[in-house]
Amino acid sequence: MAIFLTGSTGYIGAHVAANLLDGHGASLNLLVRAPDAQQAELRLWQALQLHMDFPRFYEHLQTSIRIFRGDLTTPYFGLGRDDYDRLIHTSDSVVHCAASLNRKSEKSCLNVNLRGTLEVLQLAMRSYHYHGLRRFSHVSTVAVAGKRNDEVVIEDKSIDWDLSDYDPYARTKKFCEHMIRELLPEVPITIFRPSIVLGDSRYAETTQFDMVRAFVFLAGLPVLPFRSSDKIDIVNVDFVADAIATLHQKENPRYDTYHLSSGTDSQTFRQLTSALAAAQNRRGPIFLPFLERPFAMTVNTLANRRSAISQSTALMKVFLPYLVWNTVFDNTRVTSELGRKPVPFSQYSYPLLKFSRESNFSYQYRSWPAAKAGGSAA
Repeated sequence: MAIFLTGSTGYIGAHVAANLLDGHGASLNLLVRAPDAQQAELRLWQALQLHMDFPRFYEHLQTSIRIFRGDLTTPYFGLGRDDYDRLIHTSDSVVHCAASLNRKSEKSCLNVNLRGTLEVLQLAMRSYHYHGLRRFSHVSTVAVAGKRNDEVVIEDKSIDWDLSDYDPYARTKKFCEHMIRELLPEVPITIFRPSIVLGDSRYAETTQFDMVRAFVFLAGLPVLPFRSSDKIDIVNVDFVADAIATLHQKENPRYDTYHLSSGTDSQTFRQLTSALAAAQNRRGPIFLPFLERPFAMTVNTLANRRSAISQSTALMKVFLPYLVWNTVFDNTRVTSELGRKPVPFSQYSYPLLKFSRESNFSYQYRSWPAAKAGGSAA
């Protein structure tokens, strides 16, 4: 039996897959969108090469991974009857990581986050009907809390249907949580809500640059339109992945919902900028919070123009609401259960900044090794 993991070629999903494989010795059923088996294996190799070398990956591919080529938003994932039945009968639990983070596209969020999650739920219900389901874990987001200001939010107070949402991503993820609880009443459920996931505390390299671009853009400004004492809840992806894998594999987690966040230990803008300034031997920025409104207007204008910084400003337009709400998400549940806390962003922010600038926001993927004479590439 295996864990059915969605989103394994995405950023968080790949971290979770590597953690389950190497840290827990798990077997995985992976849904990968690709035109053929070779391309599916290549996509998976690109996703996992941050975490392991090719011989280790190839060993997992032969012994611990079963790839199902399909699409999350297609009925039965677009699989043939035999493959779909095999997925049902060999999956004893589900970790649903796949999602559209396109906060600007309601269509993408509806298709992937709602229709896709419904397909995963149908698979889970069928597996439960045939042989039971050990656990259904869902990766959500703290953004389900809606529009907040100057708060510390606990898990059981996050969902308030009377609050407005920032964007389609937050809105659809909130409804996904509702669907899961309604449609799987008999299955043990774990909901994970990461905050702003930015970088890996163990190394500077990353393959996900959207939020990084916004971070680097802000890091280059001499003036910031924020209150220096406001906190920003950033969490390292290795903490998030370890929490998901560990609690999914735990027989009886204490709770059904966890904030994967820095919580009240979240650092202020002043703390973060001071650390970056010290690492670069330069002065930190000036904070002028009264510029927030004109800054937002300028970002909106530049985001709609074709220019060298249009991509960064377009991303800033999306993420700005999450930077000025001064709201953090209590993480007492997860830190008490894991026995450790996330790494403060100030401890690894400069290596991430340096790598992103020097690589021009790109990751140099290693190709599939050429086969040796008389043997395989492994």
